[in-house]
Amino acid sequence: MKYLVVYVILVSKLCLSQIPPGYYTPAAGLTGAPLKLALHNIIKSHSVVSYAGLWTAFQKTDITPTGKVWDIYSDIPSGTPPYIYTFVSDQCGSYSVEGDCYNREHSWPQSWFSSVTGPVSDMFHIYPTDGKVNGLRSNYPYGNVSTASWTSLNGSKLGISSDLGYSSTVFEPIDEYKGDLARGFFYMSTRYFSEDGSWSFSDATNKSDILPWEVNVLLQWHHDDPVSAKEIARNDSIYYRFQHNRNPFIDNPQWADSIWKVDLTLFVKDNELKNAFSIFPNPAVDSFTILSKLNDGNSVKHIKITTINGEVIEENDVTFTDYKSYDCKMWASGLYFITISSEKSISNFRFLKL
Repeated sequence: MKYLVVYVILVSKLCLSQIPPGYYTPAAGLTGAPLKLALHNIIKSHSVVSYAGLWTAFQKTDITPTGKVWDIYSDIPSGTPPYIYTFVSDQCGSYSVEGDCYNREHSWPQSWFSSVTGPVSDMFHIYPTDGKVNGLRSNYPYGNVSTASWTSLNGSKLGISSDLGYSSTVFEPIDEYKGDLARGFFYMSTRYFSEDGSWSFSDATNKSDILPWEVNVLLQWHHDDPVSAKEIARNDSIYYRFQHNRNPFIDNPQWADSIWKVDLTLFVKDNELKNAFSIFPNPAVDSFTILSKLNDGNSVKHIKITTINGEVIEENDVTFTDYKSYDCKMWASGLYFITISSEKSISNFRFLKL
């Protein structure tokens, strides 16, 4: 927490720590969808920093009190970071292990918004982070890890999700930065609301909309890791020096709970949806069968099979009424994840190939 204490002192000395008078007046008294629209209109006309310009901007927005790079994937606020980067001289470049260099991490991955101009360099979701950790995070959603396949030197984890509604690979940062990243997601969903026509879909998003399972995760992180002095200083720096817009969910954290709600149906439906399909046998050596209990006729089911590392083994639409058999003789032994969805339900399974 030593950095945060120093930042409180720094922020108190700056004239940048106040929200400009009247900035949020158009949003006053609003809730829910009208609030999101009003905030979108307030923050949408920001000054775009070039992608190359991020390197220079980071020296103002992501600088520790000691003048080093504030890397949220390597920092240990209550202890000693495993490595510390110097601006410019430690900029990536190539890397092979942690501690080689820092680069530009899109917390909302580029593939989710098709790398379009605007969000590709929007500083409210881009951070300087270790190149190796950034690469391993890839475009996996943020979530809570049940079984880690890899852990970084500061404790960030990659592994299987423990969150209701999603059972594939997720990336989990350390607790001290979960709220930062959640509020960045809320910003992105609001800033690019109705401007996402060319955006893609992901396991956590539908264009700029955040899917219910991910909303549940991010709201919890938002509550558990409140706004810090670091975020306040970063918000002000981006506003006054670069983009001239703000993250409303740093300035007014309560607005996240007004716009997004925890989806309680996930807790109710989790067991019901799992009962829509079953897999037999599991574990299996040579083959297995997916059984459907939907009684929905000869309908189309979308099936996605991935390895524990997120590699897609098979993904396609198949038509079957009662069952579908798969040959797995040539698969490597290990754990696989199978998602089966139809118009009526979605089920996630862990499958073990012996």
